[in-house]
Amino acid sequence: MFVTHLECTACGLRHEWSRLQNLCTACHKPLFAIVDLAKAGRALTREALATREKSLWRYREVLPLPASVEPVALGEGGTPLLRATKFADDVDLWIKDESLNPTQSFKARGMSVAVSMAKHLGATKLAVPSAGNAGGALAAYAARARLEAHIFMPRDTPRANIIECRELGAHVTLIDGLITDCGAEIARRKADEGWFDMSTLKEPYRIEGKKTLGYELAEQLDWKLPDVILYPTGGGTGLIGMWKAFDEMEVLGWIDRKRPRLFSVQASGCAPIVRAFEAGEKFAAEFPNAHTIASGLRVPKAIGDFLILKILRQSNGGAVAVDDQEIVRVVRDVGSTEGLFVAPEGAACFAALKSLRRAGKIDIGERVVIFNTGSGIKYLDCYAL
Repeated sequence: MFVTHLECTACGLRHEWSRLQNLCTACHKPLFAIVDLAKAGRALTREALATREKSLWRYREVLPLPASVEPVALGEGGTPLLRATKFADDVDLWIKDESLNPTQSFKARGMSVAVSMAKHLGATKLAVPSAGNAGGALAAYAARARLEAHIFMPRDTPRANIIECRELGAHVTLIDGLITDCGAEIARRKADEGWFDMSTLKEPYRIEGKKTLGYELAEQLDWKLPDVILYPTGGGTGLIGMWKAFDEMEVLGWIDRKRPRLFSVQASGCAPIVRAFEAGEKFAAEFPNAHTIASGLRVPKAIGDFLILKILRQSNGGAVAVDDQEIVRVVRDVGSTEGLFVAPEGAACFAALKSLRRAGKIDIGERVVIFNTGSGIKYLDCYAL
């Protein structure tokens, strides 16, 4: 393993990687795992990847977990990058389909790495607030690792997610409120219950699993990043992780300095990043009365808001909100044109593409990648028969 330490994303304070850690002890902001890329680059080359398994663990040298430790894995990563054939005929559109991960969402990436590290560092009980897919992923990987999983979900979480967590052996608590209320309940009880908090960006290793989205995308595009990435944003770990991956790959000499324009896509009923971006703010205020059928986007306050907003501006990208009615309509459009039953979060990105094209923010012929973060199968409650 080539991780040397943890570093605060806000104040820069250094922390040891070898003990269970949540936020920075000084300013309570998220921590990044820092990789010795000079050593990692000598151990792993781009060419060597061709012979490795199609799993996120193919990038093991830039991930945490000592080499002698077996990861908690279910076959995560290695998802297809599909060229769109009909949905948009004026851009070079590609779809990164994360629904083929274990538990049918991109959350498997983060949980595989985070649960592997939590188990290695001695955790026995894991807890997470979840709008759905993160809970399912934690339940699966905790079961695989033989650890307890305690999942707190809003009572109106899609039924499929609740059943999934329970059938995977997790302890599920339903809360009258939002994901922020679930997180607050964990914070109140975790010390007495002996839980390690696995919340988005409140531990440093889920983002390490998510950064493999960036490594995988670059590899699948022959190490040439696209012009534009549209990413559905709740907590924003995937977006932040990809940006971290791009920086790491540049240091490794795998890609050049060119970066995609990143657009954060949210639901109009819960769009704190969009509001903050348009107002020129560095942090995003909590979004009042948050509501959307895209449960993964119903995050009224993200702890990594300052990182998301910084990345959007550095990349010359932006933030777009889409209403629920349009999301539902676009699910069917994508299904009938591309043969993919995408999650509402992914559908929001397809709707955002049309909006951005109309506004002239994406040019004809540009290469665009949309991330479909999960399967529409889990959201059947959103559709009338």
